[in-house]
Amino acid sequence: MADRNSSTDGANPQAAIKDPDEWVTGEEPPTAAQESYLHTLAREAGTEVPDDLTKAEASRRIDELQEETGRGQ
Repeated sequence: MADRNSSTDGANPQAAIKDPDEWVTGEEPPTAAQESYLHTLAREAGTEVPDDLTKAEASRRIDELQEETGRGQ
């Protein structure tokens, strides 16, 4: 019988999220979806998006801008 409090049962969805620094593909360019969402958030926050972000950096910047704009909660 599985432990009902394990992180694989959906009880703690944050436990399954990997730090972008640990991503195997973190140094690759951002995905099209990341770039689109990042530019939307930046526009709402009144800020610019650097052109040379990696996938991991884009993820962290999205998190920061979600906090700043109140999105993603």
